[in-house]
Amino acid sequence: MAKYTRIEVALTMKETGIVPVFYDPDLELCKKVVEACYNGGARVFEFTNRGDNAHTVFDALNRYVVENLPGMMMGIGSVIDTGTTSLYIQLGANFIVSPIVNADMARTCNRRKIAWMPGCGSVTEISYAEELGAEVVKIFPGSQVGGPSFVKAVKGPFPWSNIMPTGGVEPTEDNLKEWFEAGVHCVGIGSKLFKRKLDGSFDYKAVSEKVKSSLEIVERLKTQH
Repeated sequence: MAKYTRIEVALTMKETGIVPVFYDPDLELCKKVVEACYNGGARVFEFTNRGDNAHTVFDALNRYVVENLPGMMMGIGSVIDTGTTSLYIQLGANFIVSPIVNADMARTCNRRKIAWMPGCGSVTEISYAEELGAEVVKIFPGSQVGGPSFVKAVKGPFPWSNIMPTGGVEPTEDNLKEWFEAGVHCVGIGSKLFKRKLDGSFDYKAVSEKVKSSLEIVERLKTQH
């Protein structure tokens, strides 16, 4: 069962501004990555449903987070159907992120008051997703859909929309400035946060520092507006 309400998730996303997005089949590696993000200040984390038995990794990872990282809100991404949605809700996901708009997924999440964040690529899709109850909508792939200029254009007629781009977001001052000045609610960042070393492992201290510096950039951008 989810530990946090959909409103708590949406507010924490806005407060911190950055949602790390990650998948690996190795549970112990995932624990270290989530902990590195937590130490850097992240409080929302999207684990993606990308590999075989990803749900078993998520189950163990979420239990670890609940026991060891207070305040970290774990959710699942890359979900495209109601069966998988129900499975992850049962495993305690605090939010469900999808690359598509699926009305049945929305109903499944709404029944349990779980945050549902569908992927949208047009104003019509954003409006439909909000009609279905989405508090935060994801634009995906962010840069291909139109980047910060797309977000800024949407916020004209839809100033109430809470938009989270994923894909094409970089943890740099220039890139984050573009997105946040356009009016995003928060951003999802994946591979740009997690640079592997030549042997395939991660420098966890470097991950923590990158998350911390990115959050500081976002905080600074907020105070300027």
